Amino acid sequence: MSPAERGDDRLVRTYVVTGGRSQPSRNHFDHVTLISLAASSAHLNRGALNPEQLTILEALSHSSQSVVELGALLGLPVSVMRILLADLMEAGHISTRQRITDAADPTRQLLEDVLAGLQRL
Repeated sequence: MSPAERGDDRLVRTYVVTGGRSQPSRNHFDHVTLISLAASSAHLNRGALNPEQLTILEALSHSSQSVVELGALLGLPVSVMRILLADLMEAGHISTRQRITDAADPTRQLLEDVLAGLQRL
């Protein structure tokens, strides 16, 4: 079924989903920022959340996801996902983790340990 057959009008829908905003209030998310449920999320009120935000929380209940993975799941652009995620973060529902690409350079000892482990396979 095509988006037109389902009644999806992306121009109206994204405007409504974000409450007319074009920028997140804070917490600028990169495409590969890893998002997970906050520890206290289960105790927070979800009554004020829109359906897209509830879908995000449901997806995160299974595993952490990147911003682009969540966008693909919902069929929404990354710009819209950033706004939704910023709202969820402000409400305390989600947390972020450092991207793997931003991790410190591996030490020589770590590389030697990895090599030793691979050689045992």
